[in-house]
Amino acid sequence: MRDNTSPHWRQRRALGALGGSRDGRSLIGPPRRPIRPRRFFTVHLGFTAPDVAEARELAVAYAEALSLLRVEVALGAAALSPADAWQRAERLFCGAVGPDGERCVDVADHPGFHHAPGPGGLGWGDGDGPGRADG
Repeated sequence: MRDNTSPHWRQRRALGALGGSRDGRSLIGPPRRPIRPRRFFTVHLGFTAPDVAEARELAVAYAEALSLLRVEVALGAAALSPADAWQRAERLFCGAVGPDGERCVDVADHPGFHHAPGPGGLGWGDGDGPGRADG
């Protein structure tokens, strides 16, 4: 043998290192199985507090902080329950649906207007009347 190369070295070099064909198409096709839709999951975080009111305050603060760090955290799904009774979960945020489909991110049972997420978010509702938290 004159040299130690394959007779098809030009073809292999033309395909490229990542596996392409001569006409530029990838040799790796799309997955055969359909991609699963994203599902909703829940994380349970344990912490201590002297009473339910303080626990609610802490839970709201934790949920808001996590939503700032990770955009996939859904504030409307945040809930609080005793550690030994997860079936008694109570929601932490209002969640009323606004005119553009956004959800209110104020604490549950808040008085006055509802507010969309983000600074300067849209406000809607019946005003600043006491105890008016329905959407």
